Amino acid sequence: MIRPGPRNLITDVAGLRVGHAQDDKIKTGATVLVGDRPFVAAVHVMGGAPGTRETDLLAPDKTVQEADALVLSGGSAFGLDAASGVADALRLQGRGFVVGNQTVPIVPAAIVFDLLNGGDKDWPQNPYKRLGAQALAAASDWFALGSEGAGTGALIADLKGGLGSASATWNGITVGALVVVNALGRVTVGDTRHFWAAPFEMDAEYGGLGMAPRFDPCAVPPVKGGDSRNTTIAIVATDAALTQAQATRMAIAAHDGMARAIYPSHTPMDGDLVFAAATGARRLEDSVKGPMMLGHLAALCLARAIARGVFAAEPAQGDTKPCWSQRDD
Repeated sequence: MIRPGPRNLITDVAGLRVGHAQDDKIKTGATVLVGDRPFVAAVHVMGGAPGTRETDLLAPDKTVQEADALVLSGGSAFGLDAASGVADALRLQGRGFVVGNQTVPIVPAAIVFDLLNGGDKDWPQNPYKRLGAQALAAASDWFALGSEGAGTGALIADLKGGLGSASATWNGITVGALVVVNALGRVTVGDTRHFWAAPFEMDAEYGGLGMAPRFDPCAVPPVKGGDSRNTTIAIVATDAALTQAQATRMAIAAHDGMARAIYPSHTPMDGDLVFAAATGARRLEDSVKGPMMLGHLAALCLARAIARGVFAAEPAQGDTKPCWSQRDD
C-alpha cells in the first residue's frame, strides 16, 4: 500500500534536510535541500523558459555524479546567486568535490520569476547570496509550506502560488517531492476551489474537497495575465540506490505529476524543471518494477505537493492576488 511518510515532506527521505529564508518586503526567498552526505543528482527540463545553474553536469555522461545541495530560488536570474551563498557555506564546512587541495561544493540551482509580484525590488545589492546562506543554515527535518522560502512571492494564473511538499512510502522505499508553484496556469478547476490534483489526495492534505462538480476539459485554459514569465521548479527524492541515468528517468516521470496538477503546464513561457536526488540507502529488489514504481511515486508526490503549496499560501501586505483560502466557489 502507498501511504504518506510520517512528516508528509521530502525530508521523510532519511538524510535530507530543507531550509528556507525569505524577505517579505521584497516578496521573495530561497529554499535549500541538503544531504548529510553527497547524493546522486539528475535533472530534466520540460518548460520553454528555464533558469538554471550547474545543470549540465547532472547529465549521466558527465564526470560529477553527485551533488551536495540543490537550491530553489525566486528572483529570476538574480536568484541564481543563492547557490553561491550555499556553496560558500558548504566550502567552509569542508564539503564538496575534491580537486587537488581544493574543495568545490556542487550546488545546482533553478529559479522562478517573481519580480512583478508587488514586492519592493529596488534593492541596493543582490540579496540572494545572503538568502541562500541563511536557508542552508536553517535546514531541518521539518519545514513550513505555502508562502515560505522560494515560494514567498510565487503567483499562478489566479491565486498566490507557494512552496509544497509531500511524500509516499512503498515496499520499504520512500519518495518525496518539494516544489515552488509559480505557474502560468491554474491548479484549481475553473472558478471552483477544487484542485486538479484531487484524485491523488491523501488524508485530506489539501482540503478534502474531492473532484470538481463541473468542468469543461476542452475549454481554453485560463492563464496568468500581463506578465507571462513563469516557472514551476521541483525536486523529487528517494532513499533508493540509483544511478544518475535512473535518477534522470525518475525526474522525467515526475513531470507527469506537474501535468496532473497544473492546467496548462510545460508551456513555452514556463521554465518547468524537476531535479532528482537519490541517497542510496536502500537497494531496489526488482530492477524493472522498482524504477517504474519510483517514477509513479515521484509523479504522485509532485502532484500532491503542488496542491499543498497553493493550499497553504497565506495573505500578506501588498499581495496582487488572493490566496486559495480566500476563494469562494
